[in-house]
Amino acid sequence: MDAAFWDEGLRFGCTRCSRCCTGEPGYVFLAAGDVRRLMAALALDFSSLISRYCRFVDMGEHFALSLRERSDHSCIFWGKNGCDVYDARPIQCSTYPFWSSILESRDTWSEESGYCPGIDSGALHARQEIEEALASRRASGLIRVDRETARKAPELLDEAAILGR
Repeated sequence: MDAAFWDEGLRFGCTRCSRCCTGEPGYVFLAAGDVRRLMAALALDFSSLISRYCRFVDMGEHFALSLRERSDHSCIFWGKNGCDVYDARPIQCSTYPFWSSILESRDTWSEESGYCPGIDSGALHARQEIEEALASRRASGLIRVDRETARKAPELLDEAAILGR
């Protein structure tokens, strides 16, 4: 990764435009910590959270757990006042736009700024803060399950196996 362009930090300030949460199809992949935070925030057990709010996405060799979308492609948790689970939002959401795919080069950062008006505006985020966001996302360990497990009905999935309990 060409870190040189963000050595002095990057500017980003969320404008609450909602483009990252609405409008186009996409995935919000979940880690075990995300699932635990959402269960606590919504006062739901594992099976209820998975069956109401999640889906398994075929990634070829495995399936990955992602939030569902509404028919208009908005996040299942996007409400009239923004994110309904903001304090428990997935790490993918809380670390945006400091993702390795966006930070590959100045060009990928600039390309993303065409989609997100908060990029290159707002507060200056220091290199250390950006590195921490990258590290926390890498360390989160997204939930992946083998093809056989993913085919089971969500209510039959083993919480211990999925969350590592």
